[in-house]
This record gives sequence, C-alpha cells and structure tokens, in this order.
Amino acid sequence: MNAQLKYSDIINLPHHVSSKHPHLSREQKAAQFAPFAALTGFEDDISETARLTDKRIEIDDGLKEIISNKLNLIKLNIKNKPIVIITYFINDLKKSGGKYIDIEGMVKKINLFDNYLLLNDNTKVPIKDIIDIKSEIFKDINY
Repeated sequence: MNAQLKYSDIINLPHHVSSKHPHLSREQKAAQFAPFAALTGFEDDISETARLTDKRIEIDDGLKEIISNKLNLIKLNIKNKPIVIITYFINDLKKSGGKYIDIEGMVKKINLFDNYLLLNDNTKVPIKDIIDIKSEIFKDINY
C-alpha cells in the first residue's frame, strides 16, 4: 500500500491546535533539543581539583627570632603608626594548603596574649602565620 492511499482520510484535515498548551515559537521548539549539563557541577569540581595551593613553610628558630625582634620594634614604635608589609599564610577553606599573601597597612595593635597583629583597617594577622615583615623602621637594622 503506498503512502498516499494510507493517509488519504486525514491528509486534507486542518492542523490540530491544542486548547491546553500554547503554541511554541521556533526558538522555544529548538530549545527543547539544546544540549544540557548531564553532570551538574562537574566542571566546577574539575576546576577545584586543578586549582593549586601552596604548602605552609615551616619556619626555623632563626626566622622566628627575627620576626619576634621585628614585632618588638614595631611595638616600641606603635605611637608613630608604622606602616608595614606583612607576608603571611592563609589556609584554603576547600582543600589542604593555602596561599601566601602580602598585606600593607598601618599597625594599630599587637596582641601577644591572643597572638595577632591588628592593622588600621581591622585586619587581624595571626602572628604564627607571618613569615616576613617589611617596614621603614627596620632600615637601619640588618635583618
């Protein structure tokens, strides 16, 4: 049986229009067949795994002494509002390791009881995480 004879009873009928579902535009019809992310979040997981972190440097007693001397000198000059550049470690919240950052600011307070240095913008820098401090007040001292 050929196709013309098979559909001869419906071939000339008008196209059906649904009373329940609105007519879709060409763009809406095409969107139904657009690719989708079968593994939601997979790209983010791959990016996170590929992101590198630094290991914390274990400082020796010599460097601990230098940092301690610098902190004492800053404490003696705190009224002069010394500006410092501090290099310290920040733990990564998602994976092991972290990163070293430099922050510049005016020292507001050194709290040796709770072991942090407070800058004028209220940034607290844990003393245990500091690996270097630079300042003009150290220019005459050989560190």
